[in-house]
Amino acid sequence: MRIGVIGTGIGGLSAAALLGKQGHEVVLIEKTDRPGGRARVWKKDGFVFDMGPSWYLMPEIFDHYFEHFGRKAEDFYDLIRLNPSYRIFFPEREIIDISANLEENMELFDQLEENGAEKLREYLDQAEEKYEYLLDGLMYENLSGILSMLNPKLWRAGWKLSILSNIDGLVSKYFDDERSKKILEYSIVFLGGNPENTPALYSMISHIDFNLGVWYPYGGIGKIVEALVSLCEEYNVEFRYNTEVEHIQVENKKASKLITNKGSIDGDIFVVNADYPHSETDLLEKQYQQYPERYWEGKTIAPSAFVLYLGLDKKIDSLTHHNVILDHDWVAHFNQIFDEPGWPDKPAYYLCCPSRKDDTVAPEGMENIFVTVPISPGLEDTPDHREMYFKKIVSHMEKVIGEPIEDSIVVRRIFTLDDFANEYNAYKGTAVGLTHTFSQSAFFRPRHDSKKVDNLYYTGQYTHPGIGVPMALISSEIVADMITEDYDIA
Repeated sequence: MRIGVIGTGIGGLSAAALLGKQGHEVVLIEKTDRPGGRARVWKKDGFVFDMGPSWYLMPEIFDHYFEHFGRKAEDFYDLIRLNPSYRIFFPEREIIDISANLEENMELFDQLEENGAEKLREYLDQAEEKYEYLLDGLMYENLSGILSMLNPKLWRAGWKLSILSNIDGLVSKYFDDERSKKILEYSIVFLGGNPENTPALYSMISHIDFNLGVWYPYGGIGKIVEALVSLCEEYNVEFRYNTEVEHIQVENKKASKLITNKGSIDGDIFVVNADYPHSETDLLEKQYQQYPERYWEGKTIAPSAFVLYLGLDKKIDSLTHHNVILDHDWVAHFNQIFDEPGWPDKPAYYLCCPSRKDDTVAPEGMENIFVTVPISPGLEDTPDHREMYFKKIVSHMEKVIGEPIEDSIVVRRIFTLDDFANEYNAYKGTAVGLTHTFSQSAFFRPRHDSKKVDNLYYTGQYTHPGIGVPMALISSEIVADMITEDYDIA
């Protein structure tokens, strides 16, 4: 069969490779001039910047995917475990490293509060139980549609996974010290959420973080994109870059062709990895939209981000690979994201410095820095806003690390709201899609298959299991299996 895949994000590339291996004639259609979607790479003057994802977690998910091709991740890139996993900058210049060694982290938590090690061990035990239960049961399940609610695994999971309580409440049951709580809760930001509205089942991230470890593919996250592209090429997937889909033509409840800026593309099946709201509301006629505009208006959209790509002409020894800046009250920051939208006055943010471990991403003696500040989607984005916020963040970085930065910047790029909207057709400029609230998890997430167009499928972060590179890989496996089953392909 001829299958058209819209978008070369992780979900699109991984789905295309799987479908190509099954023997289908696959065409990948990409709006921009390169693959990767949010995981694209930007190169400038010897610096190599990962433009989006920068954390490599859950390595077994990558190996599970590559096993479909008789490969392992190590066949495509060198993987190293980071130590420290990350560094947290608290107020008053207090710096805490989270180690790759669990016993060292136990000692750390004992220093933070009484019986901290015992509390951490108990907390990680329940986090591991949730992770293993999801991995063995629901994570790879197709949860599209009302019938998925009858899945007995789902109801058994409800009791085990604490789906009706939130992360903040769960963490507070175990820990008293605010630093302990923030260490265990900040990762929820990467799911586009707030600890107060994210289900406690996502405490499993602490197991991923502390037990499975934080890893790095030498050369950057772009190496994952290269691996997926090489698999696509191996199975004769056709790439069409600088080709923007303008309309999905539907006849008799079946998509018949894609109308693009460079002509039409016929197909028997179509898989969408483009932004889900854009694909539904802009590419389909109203009668074929299963999720019209009013649906998205009623959803909790994940934050956008103010992103800085900075090349410095010097090294910054106070940084490690992953750095989390929690120098301010993060409750106020969350309020300015979700409750009272505005450019955050005193934000918490993430700073990645891959050149601390990887000499291929920056010229010798220089530093590659990637800064992500979560901000509310839908804010006004003007050149004045960008410059003002650049000054604010760089000034605060200088205070936190204790040395000047701005005069050492030799490469600079700002990527924020309008860029997400224009480059990725992202709804309201969101960086990652739908948050993982209770009502937006599992079978409550948008479907993998269209209810109104028989041969139209969706993959990527909007669908189950959700946000993140490993989740996008799983989503593509679910879609490939659905197509095989729906079309009785041996």
